[in-house]
Amino acid sequence: MGRLWVLIVTVSLLGAAAVQAQDRIALVIGNGQYAQVAPLDNATNDARLITQSIRDAGFTVTLLEDAAQTDMRRAIADFGQALRDGGPETVGLFYYAGHGVQSFGANYLLPVDAGLTDAADLDLVAMDASAVLRQMASARNRTNIVILDACRNNPFENIRDLDDNGLAEMKAPTGTYLAYATAPGAVALDGTGQNSPFTAALAEAIQTEGAPIERVFKDVRVQVIAQTGGAQTPWDTSSLTREFVFHPTRQLSAEEVAERQLWDSVAKSRDPVQIMLFMRSYPDGLFQEEARAMLADVLALELEGAKDTEPVAAAPVPKVETPPAETEVQMLERARVSGLKADYQAYLDAYPDGTFKELVRIEIAGLEAKETEALVAVVEAPTQAEPVQPLPEPFFFSLPLRDGPPEIVGKTILEITELSPLYPPIEGLPDAAWKNMPCSTCHQWTRDALCTQATTYLKDSGARALSKEHPFGGGLKRNLRLWAQNDCQ
Repeated sequence: MGRLWVLIVTVSLLGAAAVQAQDRIALVIGNGQYAQVAPLDNATNDARLITQSIRDAGFTVTLLEDAAQTDMRRAIADFGQALRDGGPETVGLFYYAGHGVQSFGANYLLPVDAGLTDAADLDLVAMDASAVLRQMASARNRTNIVILDACRNNPFENIRDLDDNGLAEMKAPTGTYLAYATAPGAVALDGTGQNSPFTAALAEAIQTEGAPIERVFKDVRVQVIAQTGGAQTPWDTSSLTREFVFHPTRQLSAEEVAERQLWDSVAKSRDPVQIMLFMRSYPDGLFQEEARAMLADVLALELEGAKDTEPVAAAPVPKVETPPAETEVQMLERARVSGLKADYQAYLDAYPDGTFKELVRIEIAGLEAKETEALVAVVEAPTQAEPVQPLPEPFFFSLPLRDGPPEIVGKTILEITELSPLYPPIEGLPDAAWKNMPCSTCHQWTRDALCTQATTYLKDSGARALSKEHPFGGGLKRNLRLWAQNDCQ
């Protein structure tokens, strides 16, 4: 059975910035289990889906299912009173899913106990849809949303003067947005799932952050046309004078604001080195996809420019042959995605004078520094062997450190791996690449790897490594040595 979805939205508000301060009140009715006409499979499902969707948008919702005429009239009257009590800034939303018919240009919503033998009795057994608009208009509030979901197949098609399909086009005051699941008089589809194509698309589109209502229904229209193969085209018209959004744009945290400001600066520079350092500093940030796309674009442009400026008569530079599919940009992108030193080195081997050689050398230097600090200290031959004297008191992995700067004293080895370095791991490394970032993002600081590193400090060759500076100072190395003496317990 086809289904009619009609959405009539009367919207007027002060703007997106004021949306969060408005009270939002909704009445949702879903009628499916009719006593004297064909039941509707999805009416209550659709009402429940819309209820959840608008609750997420800040509406306080009253939900009625399979309502009789008396229940509908009382609920609509109470809804109108709530809007009048709420004041002019209150947002009202009415949603109805169920059977609906038109007669002499008027639209009627059918309660589950509706029975009809003559079109003249329609006013007595059904609800005139315009009654809902009158209740909302009487509140004189600035924003009203009315959602009507009615089956386009006429359940009373054998009754004289009730032989029109669907609902008639409705008129509404200035500040109204009307949207139908399909054009007036046409037939909407139920869909093969638990919800109609229109309802499913609408519930999803409502969640779009910062989207004006016009964009919401444009997205719904595009999705429904695609889903139904063009058999159903949602239709709408608007007399809105103000903007309305279901979900205002989320306010950024202080950290996100700082990230955005840095990204704006980096994006303006379009410097590949700055872009890569930004991506390393914010691996799960808001602008990772945008940064990745910009980096690919900048690298491609720089490579193209390098090719254009090559002297025609220049002597060829010997290069290691690379597979045909591996262009300079592709090799750099592969290295950047994998983060492996071997892939960066492969680029330098293939393109020793490449466009991005300096950038790649910076990356290799950074990776080498990480390997040095994370896995094993640099082995240097001492001028004079200095045997390490074991201390009598054993040290354990879970024991708080007793030696070092105040930032690490009192913390366990495991806790320290989640701290940020006190000094830059690489001299001259920009602050954005290491400050306020846990060392575990750069080092493979597993317990086994730390034990391997700590064991080197027990050897004669590792004695001088203890005196080399470390991002956490020399105290960490001395504690690691004590831990290794205790067999990394």
